[in-house]
Amino acid sequence: MSSLSTDLFDYDLPDHLIAQSPAARRDASRLLVVNRAERSIAHHAFTDLPGLLDANDVLIRNNAAVLPARLRAVRPTGGAVECFLLRAESTDDAGTELWWCLLRPGKRLPVGATFAHAGAFSAEVREKHADGVALVAFRLEQAGTTLKDVANRLGEMPLPPYIQRPADDTRRTADLERYQTVYADRSRQVAVAAPTAGLHFTPQILDAVEQRGITTAEVTLHVGLGTFRPVMVDNITDHDIHRELYELPPTTQATVLDPGGRRRVAVGTTSVRAIEDFCRKHTAPLGHPCVEEADIFIYPPRTFRSVDALITNFHQPRSTLLCLVSAFLTPGSTDGIAWIREIYAEAIAHEYRFFSYGDAMLIV
Repeated sequence: MSSLSTDLFDYDLPDHLIAQSPAARRDASRLLVVNRAERSIAHHAFTDLPGLLDANDVLIRNNAAVLPARLRAVRPTGGAVECFLLRAESTDDAGTELWWCLLRPGKRLPVGATFAHAGAFSAEVREKHADGVALVAFRLEQAGTTLKDVANRLGEMPLPPYIQRPADDTRRTADLERYQTVYADRSRQVAVAAPTAGLHFTPQILDAVEQRGITTAEVTLHVGLGTFRPVMVDNITDHDIHRELYELPPTTQATVLDPGGRRRVAVGTTSVRAIEDFCRKHTAPLGHPCVEEADIFIYPPRTFRSVDALITNFHQPRSTLLCLVSAFLTPGSTDGIAWIREIYAEAIAHEYRFFSYGDAMLIV
């Protein structure tokens, strides 16, 4: 297809349906179930999920943990600085850590500018790119600590900008728990945005899933901010898709390539992106852990090689994630574009909560 208008992936959403906080309990969210074969929609609670899955399914989930990546600091003049950690670059022999970051106010922090958080770190801007990303050198004030240690002690969870609420210590503590899946591998704090479809799972639901004989397969996608960046071009096909690192252990490689009759249920678009990228590049397991970079952009009329069902949240208008879900509704066709608008209209009419802290969908 030569072009696909971005306007096709736009829709109107009332502001009050943008979830500003998580549900009282993780599994208290709602679940909209879409059956592609029957072209039907049903309304459920997320606690119904184990009974909606088949006994021989395999859940493919992203176990990346979210780093509390938003740090507060001050300039020598006393001005406030917000530093958003994106990814580590290197550490030199003197222990200085280089990180790619987003800075605010960016225009007032040119190359050579410094800022600090007393008792934690001092920092200097080393490079700046046109897209606003800066390379920052951090010198830590406490021996034996890393910048990740500092972020876990002082940082705030990188909530998306559509969550607008006052920041306080109570909120920070709650977000540290709730903007993280219960199965996140805390040794893999490689994400600066949560794999939000997994936020609904509780230990009880995972136990119920296991009791049904459903197995799990792990992926680790280093979720970056580009995941949620809106498409700013007129045609989807002109969008420059971001890249994200992913890791697949040998067992997951084997599962996605040859599930042995099991239905592969991806938890979240981040899981889909990792395994579809892997299956596009490989036809057999590598025999060792795979660490590669996903540059795949999934939009209609794409087909899928590694996913048979999908658990996902409700996504922003004009987003690459909405493109992916539209493609999954009707693989090999563009019919999913109109259908996703119908499904979202149904969700809006029934007052589902949208985006990261919102409700979920199961597409089978």
